[in-house]
Amino acid sequence: MLSEPRAGRLAAWGNALIAHMVSPDDAAVAIVGEDAVHRVEGLPGEDGPVGLTLALGRLRALGARGLRVALPAPGHPLGLSGPPEFNARALEAEEAVICEGAALGLVPEVYEAGPEGDVHVEVVWHCLPVREAPPADVPSLGEAERELAEALRDATETLTRLDVAGSGPVAEAAVAAYRARAERGREVLAPGYPPRAVRVLELAQRVGMLVSLASGNGHGGAVSASEMAARGDALRPVERVARRAQVAAYNSVVVERGTR
Repeated sequence: MLSEPRAGRLAAWGNALIAHMVSPDDAAVAIVGEDAVHRVEGLPGEDGPVGLTLALGRLRALGARGLRVALPAPGHPLGLSGPPEFNARALEAEEAVICEGAALGLVPEVYEAGPEGDVHVEVVWHCLPVREAPPADVPSLGEAERELAEALRDATETLTRLDVAGSGPVAEAAVAAYRARAERGREVLAPGYPPRAVRVLELAQRVGMLVSLASGNGHGGAVSASEMAARGDALRPVERVARRAQVAAYNSVVVERGTR
């Protein structure tokens, strides 16, 4: 949860490109981020993998009028609409992008290459058919914002009572890294997104940080099996709410365009 999903970057900057707010090259650079290269495989009309710039242009030509994010987890097909084959690939990757209007979806496969200390990341997006249907369990921005505030309050109370709130050098380093990342780029979404979407995504990232810190902070004061179970019970719905909010934020411009 601490890191931005690649599907989020692809959808956000792809949507900005579709809205003519950024150039194809700028969108491709933003999507790749700190990775070495991204390619798209299985694109209709192409015999092999192609670069992002060509792929985004081809998707627009095929009818894509927006890109939606899916962040599924076991038992929670968040943002997916089928068919089962695509859903299974997306669930394995824990993320996917759905092309609104083109009946196509993209699932990332990540490769690491290079010697130790100089490892670079390559990403291949597999383009597959999808079912054109409403995505599963995606809230509105307003719903997501309310859910996040409630989940953060409830989880903080429970974790504080169990003495497992993030603390110590590891937690402090994680918080510092999050703040540095936030200061480095306040543009958490691409041009064209409403301020509320930015606010919801930032809050979802903070909630996700809490979940990550609490999950990785040992047993804390939860010395009994019942207390450890209580911590898990507190974290699971928070993680689910944070994922739902991320999807709502990334998909907000597509939803807005559809209601005009």
